[in-house]
Order: sequence, then structure tokens, then C-alpha cells
Amino acid sequence: MPKEEITNLPTRAGTYVLVLHLARPARLRVGAFGRCDFPAGWYLYVGSARGPGGLAGRVGRHLRASPKRHWHIDSLRRVAPVEGMWWREGDERRECEWARAIGAWEGVESIVPGFGASDCGCETHL
Repeated sequence: MPKEEITNLPTRAGTYVLVLHLARPARLRVGAFGRCDFPAGWYLYVGSARGPGGLAGRVGRHLRASPKRHWHIDSLRRVAPVEGMWWREGDERRECEWARAIGAWEGVESIVPGFGASDCGCETHL
């Protein structure tokens, strides 16, 4: 994803979807889930940006190669580049709504139940 797209994101709160592509299967350690198998393919990760820097800060952090793994997505980001993104600025909490909507699309599978959803009751945010 071009860097100029990151700098154009608002510094306000919002909800985003990262579009990632994993070229080949990978077994990754994901926090308390331990080792998880990820088939090659396309992944959509839904997140929210409520902290300092808003969408620009949170998405920018996801796009940088960070040695620290703070969120579940950090493990997948090490091997799957971000190929695109959708976002919406606003204080409304849309993350769970978006994750459920995407999960209902035909052909979408839940690879790691609970991924990105440790602070809510959703099946997954991946």
C-alpha cells in the first residue's frame, strides 16, 4: 500500500478493514491461541481506531514493520502485506457490525475463531 495513502488518513477515530494477501500457507504464533495455520489466500481484518492519532495512527502502526506484537493482526502482518483498505471516520463503534457483515459473505471462512475479537463477543474480526 503506498505510503501517501497512509498520510491521507484522518487523525480522528474510525473503523477500518485491511485487505491482506498471504502468498503461501503459514503456521504462525498468535498470542494465547498459540500456533495457528493460515492457508494461502486473501484476508480481511476489521479493526477500530480510537486512540491517539485515530485512523492514521492505528493503520500506520499496522503498516510499519514493528518488532512488537501487540494485536493478533501483528502476527499475520509479518508474512501478509496489506494490499488495500476500507475505512470510515466516526465515533460510532462499527467494528463488530462490519466483521459480522463480512463473515456473512459467500465464500468467507473463519480461520482462527476469536482472532482480533478478544474484547467482544464476535466469532472473529479476521
